[in-house]
Amino acid sequence: MVSKDNIKIHIATPVKNSIDTAMKTIESVMSSTVDIGYDFTVYNDFSDEDTTSQLKAASCEYGFNLVNMSDITSHSSPNYLLILQIAQKKAVRENAHLIIVESDVIVKKDTFQKLFNEVEKLPKAGLIAAITTNERGEVNFPYEYASGFKSGVIPTKKRLSFCCTLLTNAFLSTYDFNQLNPKKSWYDVFISHKAVKLGFCNYLMTSNAVIHKPHSSRPWKKLKYTHPLKYYWQKYTKGLDRI
Repeated sequence: MVSKDNIKIHIATPVKNSIDTAMKTIESVMSSTVDIGYDFTVYNDFSDEDTTSQLKAASCEYGFNLVNMSDITSHSSPNYLLILQIAQKKAVRENAHLIIVESDVIVKKDTFQKLFNEVEKLPKAGLIAAITTNERGEVNFPYEYASGFKSGVIPTKKRLSFCCTLLTNAFLSTYDFNQLNPKKSWYDVFISHKAVKLGFCNYLMTSNAVIHKPHSSRPWKKLKYTHPLKYYWQKYTKGLDRI
């Protein structure tokens, strides 16, 4: 890892069980080649004992920050809102950008450098996301709509996911995440649209791909594609997956 002096980006990864997938994410992040100061924090959102133990061992081995949400809150998982609020405060305080990498994503060695290089050149950038693909390089969820886009950096008003997305310090300093609706579970759709409403421009990097294995940490969400009726029954009767 590059020296933490003069940090330019904070990288945050929420983890909820699915330790095999999460470890692949962590290993890919720690293998990144970045020529700027950065800081990496894993937020353990009430994972089981085995996952928590392995994350602790990995943090000692690799040297990333580990925050156990159970030490901060008694609120049950998901605690995405609190994680976003903590990460935002940290990034704003240190005048850094924030990159969110989900625990079902594998980044490449130059993913973060490419994001940083582009965001420094883009006008009024709010969010900039790396496009997601499967292991065969085919564009997959949640960016199927961009499968026919040309290679490059594409301005978009469509929603961006937080699979692997940089939120600029300028945007983070403009919109306080304490204003987010605490009744929701996920905030990527709202935040990406909010950035546009505030006059920022969002971008999708179709030339910067990461591997995405959708819903690895919450496999019940895959029912949306295989058994939609069962998915929506759980969504509404249990109050899950509130976007």
